[in-house]
Amino acid sequence: MARSQPGDSRRRVLAFVRERILAGEPPTTREVQEHLGFRAVQSARQHLEALVDEGKLTKEPGRARGYRLPVTVGGTIRPVPIIGRVQAGRLTEAIEAPDGYLGVEGRSEDETLFALTVRGESMTGVGILPGDVVVVRRQDRARSGAIVVALVEGEATVKRLRLRGRNVEFHAENPAFEPIIPKTAGDVRILGQVVEVRRQLA
Repeated sequence: MARSQPGDSRRRVLAFVRERILAGEPPTTREVQEHLGFRAVQSARQHLEALVDEGKLTKEPGRARGYRLPVTVGGTIRPVPIIGRVQAGRLTEAIEAPDGYLGVEGRSEDETLFALTVRGESMTGVGILPGDVVVVRRQDRARSGAIVVALVEGEATVKRLRLRGRNVEFHAENPAFEPIIPKTAGDVRILGQVVEVRRQLA
């Protein structure tokens, strides 16, 4: 069988790493070796180091899954911090636990984005499932009907916002869950609007 040219192998390494980063889980060097079928882990390491030298990847020192996609001049790919978990269900205490970055494509550099891992099943009706990662545009207001991440009485949740006159309600997309109706407007702080959902299939 004909051997792959170095350039072809490097393109396949980049394609695999890019796919994994955009899925939210950068690969280790050994995973690159196994996926590409290299005999030695050193071969994978050499390709990865060359891609970093070429500016096609960046590397966080000291992290096994430290490879990242660079922010391009046109803002095509941006590293968005995964800052914790948010409940899609009954309210739980807000958790901020930085857990790497997610590559997000094609959004304005003026937008401030963050990502959260979803817990609970209250938003399954719109395809937001437990374990999904939601990309959130940071903003303190949203239109009625938007899916938002909000703090209600100090606890984080992802729900559909409904404005009823001066009243604010947060509705689930699952009939098993009741709406959340804060007692006062002072109990509510909108953190941002959900703009994208990511799912790891395997």
